[in-house]
Amino acid sequence: MVRFLGMVVALAALCNCAHAQEWTLAPAPAFKVEDEGPKAPDGLVDGHQAIADVKGDILSAWYDKPTKRYAHAILGDAVEAARLVVNTSKHGKLTFELPQNQVFEDRTPRLYDFDGFGKIHVITILSDTSEGASIAIFGLVENKLELVTQTPFIGRANRWRNIAGIADFDGDGSTQIAEVVTPHIGGTLNFWRWSKGKLELSAELHGFSNHAIGSREQRLSAMEDFDGDGVTDLALPSGDRRALRIMKFEGAANNQKTLMELANIKLPAPISQAISTTLTDDETGSPVIHLGLSDGTNWSAAGKQKQ
Repeated sequence: MVRFLGMVVALAALCNCAHAQEWTLAPAPAFKVEDEGPKAPDGLVDGHQAIADVKGDILSAWYDKPTKRYAHAILGDAVEAARLVVNTSKHGKLTFELPQNQVFEDRTPRLYDFDGFGKIHVITILSDTSEGASIAIFGLVENKLELVTQTPFIGRANRWRNIAGIADFDGDGSTQIAEVVTPHIGGTLNFWRWSKGKLELSAELHGFSNHAIGSREQRLSAMEDFDGDGVTDLALPSGDRRALRIMKFEGAANNQKTLMELANIKLPAPISQAISTTLTDDETGSPVIHLGLSDGTNWSAAGKQKQ
């Protein structure tokens, strides 16, 4: 189901790219993070319903049919989901139920129109009881909810991955899914490019984490154009979560762009809360990143592009 590029670009440079920034870190008051969405109807106790933000064939999605058949408990308990449910614009409610050896090891699915024509896809984390987690994408096929494509499973039970963002991260017009594989044990940041209904691995780099083991919070990342070049960048924690790394692609307008580190912001304690951003109206025009740490403190990080 997965096609790989002939060359995977996985080089990093420390703040030496053309758009490198200086960042300041300062104590900040507590901040409110946007709600994850409405509670899942008749679904997981800690699950939420994803609502499409564009008009299309799928209106919302959520997980249900709680099960304890996979005792990994990476998200704080041993209850996962066996069924994906979508509410559609023309066919009402549709479901996809997993076989006995698989679960959705996730709390809230994600909805995305990859091609811009109103055909919405559901992006999930699907785990196999012996092979670990994969990213699995579902969509409507002949009026049925079907598995469209997925990444390979990690290859071992009790190995998980967490999605960090979905956007055009390299500015070539196609969408990529950013994720961290095994965020608790030497996490690797991967970018999967959506191409003709398949996923292609376009970049990978070690040294990241976007989840604290046992936590229900999966949103330890943020997407913004942090350097003002018109392309979405990705902010997420380092492997020990004691630094915030801002990553971007740099290079020619083709699939051989290089993954670079725009900034590495050291923190007094590990990141533990959802990361959020606000836009400034001062002369820098740069987003401010809001961080909640495991010691209960809150901080803001602001960048200024070097001239």
